Amino acid sequence: MTSETKGTVGIIGLGIMGSAYAANLLADGFRVIGTDVADDARTALAEQGGQPVGSAGEVAAGADILLLALPSVKALETVTAEIADTIRPGAVACEMGTLPIEAKEACRVALAAKGADVLDCPVSGTGAQAARRDLSIYASGDEAAFRKVEASFGAFARDVRYCGSFGTGMKLKYIANLLVTIHNLSTAEALLLAERAGLDLNLVYDAIRPGAGGSRMFDVRAPMMIENRYEPATMKMDIYIKDLQLIMDFAREMRTPTPLMAASLPFYYAALAEGRGKQDTASLFAVLKGMTAPHDKGE
Repeated sequence: MTSETKGTVGIIGLGIMGSAYAANLLADGFRVIGTDVADDARTALAEQGGQPVGSAGEVAAGADILLLALPSVKALETVTAEIADTIRPGAVACEMGTLPIEAKEACRVALAAKGADVLDCPVSGTGAQAARRDLSIYASGDEAAFRKVEASFGAFARDVRYCGSFGTGMKLKYIANLLVTIHNLSTAEALLLAERAGLDLNLVYDAIRPGAGGSRMFDVRAPMMIENRYEPATMKMDIYIKDLQLIMDFAREMRTPTPLMAASLPFYYAALAEGRGKQDTASLFAVLKGMTAPHDKGE
């Protein structure tokens, strides 16, 4: 199929995730129009074969399917205001980020007044997984609107799931990220113990991965930890910190104890204190390893 038959997808936000969406959509025969606040991100889109434009409003004017891949509530508020005047009636805007449900709901209400639908579509997966189409999408909102965008999601995700009423997707994402948070730290903890025991970490990875102790985070992050390779990040530590706060806020709202999640938080904040904000969250391994230094020195 050609890009003309598959149609046009607009992407607002061409960071780690948005640029991966663009690359896979283009490879699958879609036309992509996109923008980002960073000049180099727009240049990269052009090099991939997409059409970069200078504003979110231009993206909204040029596509009936919009993917909002934004890092913060403030960015979502700004983009919502920018596209409100140009979004096409009947268009579907998919908010793909990990953001508070109330912020997504505000976007939905604002664009509904313009005749457009907004879906809550958080994504589970790292940037590396996004690059190889190994993502899960938890889509929630109007089902008819979801059916309009389902095929485009299939171009860059392994598992595309309609989850029900608006906001259900984010609730699922909170649960997924709680597990990601814990499993990322447990991977670092296990590899450090293996290293201190004198084991070959590549052997450990190969042996543990297919067994009962394996996890998706072990699969994805253990190789980075073994190589002490934390840049370029597939999920930057300073961005992930906001996800931690969202999970804890949600748990408090639900009056649910989260002991392992709570125990994980100090290590993520320690990574920030060590200046690892732009590194991948796999850098927790380096944080734990640094804690062994006083013992190694006999202090």
